[in-house]
Amino acid sequence: MEETPPPGCSKPHLEKLTLGITRILESSPGVTEVTIIEKPPAERHMISSWEQKNNCMLPEDVKNFYLMTNGFHMTWSVKLDEHTIPLGSMAINSISKLTQLNQSSVYSLPNAPTLADLEDDALEASENQPEKPHFDSRSVIFELDPCNGNGKVCLVYKRGKPALAQDAEIWFLDRALYWHFLTDTFTAYYRLLITHLGLPQWQYAFTSYGISPQAKQWFNMYKPITYNTDLLAEETNSFVNKLDPSKVFKSKNKTLIPKKKGPVQPPGGQKGPSCPPSTSKSSFSPGNPVRK
Repeated sequence: MEETPPPGCSKPHLEKLTLGITRILESSPGVTEVTIIEKPPAERHMISSWEQKNNCMLPEDVKNFYLMTNGFHMTWSVKLDEHTIPLGSMAINSISKLTQLNQSSVYSLPNAPTLADLEDDALEASENQPEKPHFDSRSVIFELDPCNGNGKVCLVYKRGKPALAQDAEIWFLDRALYWHFLTDTFTAYYRLLITHLGLPQWQYAFTSYGISPQAKQWFNMYKPITYNTDLLAEETNSFVNKLDPSKVFKSKNKTLIPKKKGPVQPPGGQKGPSCPPSTSKSSFSPGNPVRK
């Protein structure tokens, strides 16, 4: 009865949920259609029912998230010329869609192989890396975010069932079905999701091979609020923002100014009036480096 917020509290509620990045996006050049799908809180019995059904205890920060909103979905677009392009997407599945990953087969056919059939015991943890999740019964995996088809962010219990809350971690499963560790708590992952603005393929910044060249262009234009370039295995200066979005989205016709020629010396060796050397320069501004 008291779970539904009173009228007029939705905006402060969303402002708190998004940590204020809505205003940052709306003030960015070219950004349009910043949209948040408002969802009511999940009821406590829904969380308890999920835990009993899956024989897993949700961490407290995950419970608190669902008691605040039953899932999360925020998108934003950019306008290039006359075209609007969907770009940013931040999503977390609702409690009803927090389903176990390895219950479905790879192909929708009878007796088709499952993810557990892909298990390879030869891929064990190294000294510097945590033990990777397993597709078989040794780990319990739930999908948090489908990542627009670029992979899956998962809530992973690495000790099997019954799963305890303190055993949960957040991992990223790429399209090649390789695991990459993200965070050990849901709260830390949610901060990563928000501060990276839902940019395309941002999860690949935490892999050894990094994000694609196309995604790098968007990263250069809309830089994450906090961003660690050491995670990319790239040169430190490779992600310096060399593009000015305020100029990218302005269409100006540049007119070429012909260079002035100096005075022609009159015949007979007679010197004309002295003329200072030409100081004309191109319109290149040192504050906006141009890559040729």
